[in-house]
Amino acid sequence: MKRIFLAAILLPFVWSCSSNSVIQNTSTVKIATVENPSAQSTFFLNLDDSTRLWVLTNDLKYYRPEDGQRVIAEFDVLSTKAAGSSYQYDVKLNDVYEILTKGIFNVTAATKDSIGNDPIAISNMWVAADYLNVEFIYPGYNKTHYINLVNDTSKVYSDGKIHLDVRHNANNDYPSVNIRGIVSFNLKTLQTITATTVNLVIHTNEFNQTSSNEGVYNFTYKYAGGVVMNTPEKLVNKPSHSAKIK
Repeated sequence: MKRIFLAAILLPFVWSCSSNSVIQNTSTVKIATVENPSAQSTFFLNLDDSTRLWVLTNDLKYYRPEDGQRVIAEFDVLSTKAAGSSYQYDVKLNDVYEILTKGIFNVTAATKDSIGNDPIAISNMWVAADYLNVEFIYPGYNKTHYINLVNDTSKVYSDGKIHLDVRHNANNDYPSVNIRGIVSFNLKTLQTITATTVNLVIHTNEFNQTSSNEGVYNFTYKYAGGVVMNTPEKLVNKPSHSAKIK
C-alpha cells in the first residue's frame, strides 16, 4: 500500500479549516475512486454515494494518481456546479491516503499454497459502489504482508451465491505489534448482462473463531440502476502508516 501524504487520518471525517477561499467552514474527508485516465494533476474523484468532484487545485504538486485508485481524500469545496453539469463540486485537494486497491484473485493449484491463510482481525467490511472494502488488523513487525480476495474454484457450494475468501499471507513476519490497514477489492468482474445483483458470501480466517459460522459475511452487490452506498461515516481504525501490505 502506498502511504502518500496524510500524516494523520483524523476521525470522524470532518474537522475545522480556516481558509477564506472555500464555501464551507470545514474540510471533508471521504473515501473516493480516482478517475484520471491521462495521469494528470487535475482529475475527478467519485465518491461512493455517486457524488463527482473535480480536483481544480491540488496542494500535492506532483501527485498524479492512477485511474481507478481508491483513496481517503481530504478536500475543501470551492464551488457548486449548476444543475445538469457532469459533476457536482470543484474542490481543492489538501491531502490523500492511497488505499490498497486490487481485483479478485483466481486461485490455481500452483498458487494455492503461496496465497496464504494466516489469521487476521476484521474491524469492518462493507460493499460500496463497485468495491468490497475491508478494514483489518494484523500482528506484524517489518515484513510485507499480502491481502487478497480469492475465488477458489476447488470449493463447491450449492446455494447459488458467489463465495470468496479474504486471504492473508503474513510472510513469516514476527507478530510484534498490531498494524491496521484497509483494502478495496474491485467487484466489476462479477457483473453479468443477465442480472443486476450478486449475492456474495465472504469467508475469512479470523483470530479466535470457534465455529464455521464465524468469519462469514453476506452482502448483496447491486450494480444496475445506481450504486448502493454503505460507506460508514467514519472508519473503525486509522490505517497505520507503518503497514506494509500488497
